[in-house]
Amino acid sequence: MKNRCVLPLLLILLAVSPLLKGQRIYYSEIEKDDNRQMNFEIIGKVQGNILVYKNYRNKNDLCVYDNEMKLKNKIRLDFMPDRVVNVDFVAYPDFFYMIYQFQKRNIVHCAVVKMDGEGKKAFDAYDIDTTQINSFGDNKIYSTINSEDKQKIMVFKINKRDEKRYVFTTLLFNAALELQKKSRWAVASSDREGVFTEFLLDNDGDLSFGRCGRSGNRDYINRFDLLVKPAMEDTFPVYNIKLTDKTLDEVRLKVDNINKRIIINSFYYKQRRGNIDGIYVVTWDKHNGKIFSENTFAFNDELRADAKAENASLRMAFNDYFIRNIIPKKDGGFLVIGELYYSTSRSGGWNRWDYLYGYNSFTPMDYWYFSPYSSFNYYRWWDPWNRWGGYSSTRHYYENVAVFSFSSDAKLEWTNFIRKTQYEDNSDVTLSYQLFNTGGELHFLFNQLERRSLLLNDQSVGPDGQIKRNPTLRNLDKGYEFMPRFGKQTGARQLVIPCMTRNYICFAKLDF
Repeated sequence: MKNRCVLPLLLILLAVSPLLKGQRIYYSEIEKDDNRQMNFEIIGKVQGNILVYKNYRNKNDLCVYDNEMKLKNKIRLDFMPDRVVNVDFVAYPDFFYMIYQFQKRNIVHCAVVKMDGEGKKAFDAYDIDTTQINSFGDNKIYSTINSEDKQKIMVFKINKRDEKRYVFTTLLFNAALELQKKSRWAVASSDREGVFTEFLLDNDGDLSFGRCGRSGNRDYINRFDLLVKPAMEDTFPVYNIKLTDKTLDEVRLKVDNINKRIIINSFYYKQRRGNIDGIYVVTWDKHNGKIFSENTFAFNDELRADAKAENASLRMAFNDYFIRNIIPKKDGGFLVIGELYYSTSRSGGWNRWDYLYGYNSFTPMDYWYFSPYSSFNYYRWWDPWNRWGGYSSTRHYYENVAVFSFSSDAKLEWTNFIRKTQYEDNSDVTLSYQLFNTGGELHFLFNQLERRSLLLNDQSVGPDGQIKRNPTLRNLDKGYEFMPRFGKQTGARQLVIPCMTRNYICFAKLDF
């Protein structure tokens, strides 16, 4: 009788044993060229393999890792020229597209190649488009964006023809990379209106972005227009969002594909060069071409006390917060996530404007000089915010994360804070956080200094706003420092994060 009971019990234990193990971490091995000067991007999981693009000087490689991060193959991408200006990837379960730019003489080429999960080309690389530039022009011309369902891909470029007009060229493709529509259109914009938000492509193939206007050379935003270009049309409407007595900070946009809306968010000021007073939220209905909901939420002293950094005053509590993420909800509501960031330096004071928009000069064919969103989550050696050396007196601080939940009618439902204190000298590559969405919860992975070592922490936020401090991740080998914000979610409960060890870069796969 006892033996009959033991067998089913053993079967149950075997079935649940993977669940009892919890999270697993697999590290890739170090390669000689994987030093900290390497540029890289985690492409994702394709045909069961983890793919990582690596660039070091004039070498371009595709590394294929198995499920335990063992290197299966390293493919030298010989078809790429020595000097590549920029590389973008659009990954699918069975293949991926690599869209890259390079210059030959005074011609900038935008080329594409399709590859499978083993690194085999489906076709030879070919040019999507070309642009002639002068000797002193910037050669990073093209940008690539894709829809949330990846059924639409857009390659576009922006040129400034004169002091009052920008010319846009857009190429819209489907998932088979078949050209659906090529458009060329002009946007009137003076130098004071030369700040664009991020560019978004929805599942219908419509392009959306914002145009911001300033009253002075370095003033904050006092005019905002939403531009929406329908996929198969050459014209586009311009919608002015009336700001009344508000002055905006950075403006962030997000497409809500389920409810066919565009979510617009910004911190705001009641007076110029004052302190951030609250958050301004708008949802725009695509079908009706008008505002669906709008609200202004002013921060009270209780919220400011929760938000402020150590030794900061209440009135300045939100002055160094930046909106990092906007997450739509099925019911039409959305989450807004902001992070506290600032730096100190002997060479000069901290300037929020410089962090957002860089120096005040114009590069006629690179709209990223007007947008703060181009490379915060992508590791590039030449990115000025990711420098390892440079100004030895600069210290970066990344602290609390604020989470705001809004209903479909833009009313605040709840707010909460992820508590963290991070700082690093000369570089910020191990700082900030990675957002990991498991469906029922949002996990925030970030490093915390404990006993002189950086440990990867996991805190999650549930639908009701409650924060759960999860146990410290196991199998964190000593000597590895994670760079969470450069990671990528590759599965429902899987994440790949780059690490540093002995001045080299490797990659860790986390299975939850």
